[in-house]
Amino acid sequence: MKIVIANDHAGVELKKELKDYMEGLGYEVINIGTDSTESCHYPEFGKKAAEMVASHVVDLGVLICGTGVGISLAANKVKGIRCGVCSETTTARLIRQHNNANMIAFGARIVGPELAKDIVKSFLDAEFEGGGRHQQRIDMISAIENEQ
Repeated sequence: MKIVIANDHAGVELKKELKDYMEGLGYEVINIGTDSTESCHYPEFGKKAAEMVASHVVDLGVLICGTGVGISLAANKVKGIRCGVCSETTTARLIRQHNNANMIAFGARIVGPELAKDIVKSFLDAEFEGGGRHQQRIDMISAIENEQ
């Protein structure tokens, strides 16, 4: 499975740890985030990563900025992206199981490296439950997106 990881200046150190962690779990990780702590613009990285997920160049995406919110907002503007911000493992698991999320975001200023690893693992280990009310709701979200 291929995973894109993207970050702004706030997430450089956490990105490095998570990239190594995911590779240790056997995932192919493509880093498109900055490796500099100089101020940069998270929307550029969120958009580029989301486009890779939406076009199936990669399977899933992991996004990091100061809070996770800004970069996730940018990613969610790309058609076909369902990205949730998570600060704990239960939500990370449920956004995959119930919302078939294809990207996750979190804040380097909010969660530490060990919790971030647990969050990512929960997200990657979970699978969409499919069908029923969950699929119906995803279809409703897609319909809203297609109205744009």
